Amino acid sequence: MNITETALQGAFKDVMACVATPVSIVTAMPYDTAPRGATVSAFASLSLTPAMVLVSLDRRSRTLEAIRESGRFGLNVLGADQADLAMSFAARDGLDKFLGTSWTIDDGLPRISRAAAWIASTVADLVDGGDHVVVLGRVDAAEAEATGDRAPLVYYRRSFGTHLPH
Repeated sequence: MNITETALQGAFKDVMACVATPVSIVTAMPYDTAPRGATVSAFASLSLTPAMVLVSLDRRSRTLEAIRESGRFGLNVLGADQADLAMSFAARDGLDKFLGTSWTIDDGLPRISRAAAWIASTVADLVDGGDHVVVLGRVDAAEAEATGDRAPLVYYRRSFGTHLPH
């Protein structure tokens, strides 16, 4: 990599740090093994008809491997009080990130307890995007927390925080 590419990467990371993004844990259940999960901030709604979402995962991710194998994934949208979960699922070396985490199986996928919202999806397509893969998913189920008044966990300027209405 030459100095120009390095400088561009640094500038790009600085710019992206200025964009507040939602924090979610993507989960998958591969066949005959333990559940997989990874913290992501690159997740968005894609379409209403049909209902679709997209999520971006590092191409070396074990969670991505599980999604490729099973063809499904769950999105656990985190609340502001769940930064500790976001950190533990962000670890690359965590073999059992679910250890000590309260979770259940919902629609065949790992669902983290007390997440602010839940989406179960079937993979519609996988799109290469540099060092990541964008997973497009058709929404099979969606549920927001019953009260709906819990602040979301967001990532902004390289730290966790929340959004509060004006």
